[in-house]
Amino acid sequence: MESARKLETLHIIEKKEKRKGFVSRFKQLKVGVIPLPLYLVLAAIIYAASVYNQLPPDMIGGFAVIMVMGILLGDLGMKIPILKDIGGPAILSLLLPSILVFYNLLNPAAMEAVTTLMKTSNFLYLYISCLVAGSILGMNRSVLIQGFTRMFIPLILGTLASVIAGVSVGSLFGYDMKHTFFYIIVPIIGGGIGEGILPLSLAYSQILGEPAEAFVSQMIPAAVIGNIVAIICAGLMKNLGERKPELSGNGVLVKTKGGDGIKEETTSKMSIDFSLMGAGLLIACSFFIFGALAHKFLGIPGPVLMIVAATLVKCLQLMPSKMEQGAFHLYKFVSTSLTWPLMVGLGILYIPLEDVVKIVTPAYVVVCTAVVVAMVGTGYIVGKFMKMYPVDSAIVTGCHSGLGGTGDVAILSASNRMSLMPFAQVATRLGGASTVIIATILMKLLS
Repeated sequence: MESARKLETLHIIEKKEKRKGFVSRFKQLKVGVIPLPLYLVLAAIIYAASVYNQLPPDMIGGFAVIMVMGILLGDLGMKIPILKDIGGPAILSLLLPSILVFYNLLNPAAMEAVTTLMKTSNFLYLYISCLVAGSILGMNRSVLIQGFTRMFIPLILGTLASVIAGVSVGSLFGYDMKHTFFYIIVPIIGGGIGEGILPLSLAYSQILGEPAEAFVSQMIPAAVIGNIVAIICAGLMKNLGERKPELSGNGVLVKTKGGDGIKEETTSKMSIDFSLMGAGLLIACSFFIFGALAHKFLGIPGPVLMIVAATLVKCLQLMPSKMEQGAFHLYKFVSTSLTWPLMVGLGILYIPLEDVVKIVTPAYVVVCTAVVVAMVGTGYIVGKFMKMYPVDSAIVTGCHSGLGGTGDVAILSASNRMSLMPFAQVATRLGGASTVIIATILMKLLS
């Protein structure tokens, strides 16, 4: 009898321990950086407020909706196998909200709040200002100048090759040359969504007199497909380097005794000062306003002038280093915390699923693939003639066709060459900014 009681007591204790273990594991689960139990409470509050029409139809309600969805979708995109290696967070954050809108699964209160945030409050423009100003001012000046010098020829030739290949293949499939260039090739090599497509959409809007959102939905599919192809190419290049070690520097670009001679960015290592971030916000807004003001007198689209101004200020060292630090850390905060929520907002309002399905055809995918393959192939060939390791040169050049900083991480991760990040940043930021400027000038001349 006593032994039976002991067994029963042990059984009860064991059950309690299991229950405690489950609760402990559940508490440790996270959605992004938020503990799962807390995330569920926050999501339930926001959902209930939208259902009972108590969600504020302003920035507070808008941020609540896009943040709760963006954090979840970005986290899932980074965890789902295969998808995580091809830009999963961006794909999920853009497409899933678009699907919800298509099937009328988002209630009117949530739609109104997001519309107020994205359109009335111009959160999109604020995001662009912070990214452009912070990313350029935050670059190590020597990395920008030396990296551009090293990557200048592969980038220029790669860009020309990608344009020729894209236009040629597009013509074979019946695409208009102008459409192929401005709406397929340029979005792929424009430096990503935040630094490329969004400024481009504003520039196209000013030139053609149509809403910016009309251009976003046309250009994003090309950027996403281009990023996927670039990641696949990086993986193939890595395998080639493993098979033929003489072609690979394993993360070193230049064939010299000292290697590349370029160190990582130093701005990111500085401690965060929140008052400087406030100054960074003022600087970012001022660059955007300067672009709009200069547009009145020069006729060049404001977003382009903003990029040119930021680049000149950085190269000529006109900005105090503390202010650059503030702008850079603001950029890091915005790009780290608000990118996927912004993608959700774009997916809800600017990515009509019907239009995207019409755009993405087998021919469209082939044209996007041709653009990226031409870029990577040119980097490989030019690298051979410039005392670079062809495999590493091809991978860095391929970053010019990725989804901005996110694309760089995905491409370099796929090739196991994160040490090439300074060069990748030059290819993405400087190459992307140059593409945006040139495309805008050409659009103005041809329209």
